[in-house]
Amino acid sequence: MRTTRMVAAALLTGAALLTTAAPALADSPSPSPSKSKNAGAPTVAGTTFRTATTVKQGQKATADASSGDYLYWVFPADAGQRPTVDATVTLPSTGRHETTTWRIDVYDGLRRRQPCMYGMQTRSAAPDATSVALSCTLRPVRAWADTWSTDPLPGSYYVRLTAVGLPAADRGLPVKAEMTPTTVKAGGAHAVDGSLSTPLGAGGPKVEPDDGWSSGWWTDRWIWTAVGGVLGALAGVAGYALTRGRGRPSYVPRA
Repeated sequence: MRTTRMVAAALLTGAALLTTAAPALADSPSPSPSKSKNAGAPTVAGTTFRTATTVKQGQKATADASSGDYLYWVFPADAGQRPTVDATVTLPSTGRHETTTWRIDVYDGLRRRQPCMYGMQTRSAAPDATSVALSCTLRPVRAWADTWSTDPLPGSYYVRLTAVGLPAADRGLPVKAEMTPTTVKAGGAHAVDGSLSTPLGAGGPKVEPDDGWSSGWWTDRWIWTAVGGVLGALAGVAGYALTRGRGRPSYVPRA
């Protein structure tokens, strides 16, 4: 009976630890942008990498432009985050003659174009379309990677929005662009040891997360390690209790 109680207590303790750790292990989206966070959001976009407009995570940046312009923004992304860039282009209701293709590209602080894990990076808009929506979700940002790797690293991320293959008759038409960068926590499965001495693109526009850059040493794998250690100890206690027996029976005489 005592052994049963010990095993039950061990199982309940392990379940409680896993329940406590579960929220930290799941992908949790960043808080939705509030009015205060979007206050002061940029209303213009740069035209080159050097003049890219700085945007915070969760802010909606807007810009009035013309078909054929290159629009650039830059935002920060830290280790353990998975960035997503959403863009919407509002097209003129009249004056368009042919189908227009719009494209969104994301570059890291070294100007390396980062591939999208998923999302509609390129879309075509028919002549009667009033808007076109684009999206690009990057791979999780790593704290460190080999120099030959193209893995995304902490630092600045540049967004370029433009129309590709634009017919000459449709150049110069007024459009309105909106772009919002958001991130979710990727979790310890994507964590690596080590960290960069300086975020990529530190010499460019002033870009930094609201809570600063992380050191790169903490991941939720520490939680799994602690939980695994506790469960292992509990399993050892339970195993010993099950196998040690009840001691010398009362009817067996002492030696």
